[in-house]
Amino acid sequence: MTQKPFIDYVNVFIKAGDGGDGHVGFRREKFVPKGGPDGGDGGRGGSVIAVGSKDEYSLLEFKYLRHFRAKNGQKGGRSQKTGKSADDLFLKVPLGTVFKDKESQLLLGEIIEDGQTLVLQEGGKGGLGNQHFATSTNQAPQKATPGETKEGFWVQMELKLLADIGLVGFPNAGKSSLLACLTHAKPKIGDYPFTTLSPSIGVSNLIDQTLIISDIPGLIEDAHKGVGLGTQFLRHIQRTQMLLFVLNADPLFEKSPLEQYETLSNELYTFDPTLAEKPFLIVVNKIDLIEEETRKEIEQIFTKKNLHIHQISCHNKSGVVELQRKIHEIS
Repeated sequence: MTQKPFIDYVNVFIKAGDGGDGHVGFRREKFVPKGGPDGGDGGRGGSVIAVGSKDEYSLLEFKYLRHFRAKNGQKGGRSQKTGKSADDLFLKVPLGTVFKDKESQLLLGEIIEDGQTLVLQEGGKGGLGNQHFATSTNQAPQKATPGETKEGFWVQMELKLLADIGLVGFPNAGKSSLLACLTHAKPKIGDYPFTTLSPSIGVSNLIDQTLIISDIPGLIEDAHKGVGLGTQFLRHIQRTQMLLFVLNADPLFEKSPLEQYETLSNELYTFDPTLAEKPFLIVVNKIDLIEEETRKEIEQIFTKKNLHIHQISCHNKSGVVELQRKIHEIS
């Protein structure tokens, strides 16, 4: 089955419904020759409301359908009958979606919980019928007010995935394989650059603790400048609670594990300095490709930098269970 495209940034046009107009009317009853004003109020227009859904992982739906208009409220009627209010229009979005006014860049809010709602634009208020304007000097007012009209506007929607753990590393570091080892996820795995073209998510369960782990697509040097996949997925790292640096121990890889870590750290912290404050673990993967003596040398190199590493192999599962326990321990 073909994987659906992952979309995490779209612009959509929204417009709440206008309020219904108030009504000008008078009582017309038998034996009541001079009935008073009885024009009803207009109904409220529908609001446009975002609602969070834990079952949504992409903004794909909004890539193809970009205009959302709620219905207008109905006009008021005779006998003080209020016009029917329009239904609200709900937009189901993934958790972690941020909303901004596209023109002003004003933050409208964000959705971070399942079922959470955010009113993007309230529906217009209904107009008042002439029943409200009767006075002792004007007992037959011909006045009613129109419903409130709403101008639509463009909203910028940006998805920043919510995950407990974010896996970061160069292409072919084995992040997708590690995600598959730690969770029941089935990410696409291959031996070529940028196998992962969209974040993959899995759930790690250990005893009574559940952690959401996200495999962020492979980073390369100068990613913060837009090189490679660039900043397209760096934003997702901002929402993770902890980082796992996944390094490639393959001796044929162009960078040593320490060089990989230093480059990745620089890219992340250049993109967002606050990422330096997140807890992290360093994982050296593919140790099945090197000798025991080389493993010790790698560990000594990191120890001299006051860095602790976890050496694993997703190929033969060496060290994976211990790593999973450590992740749950410090999360």
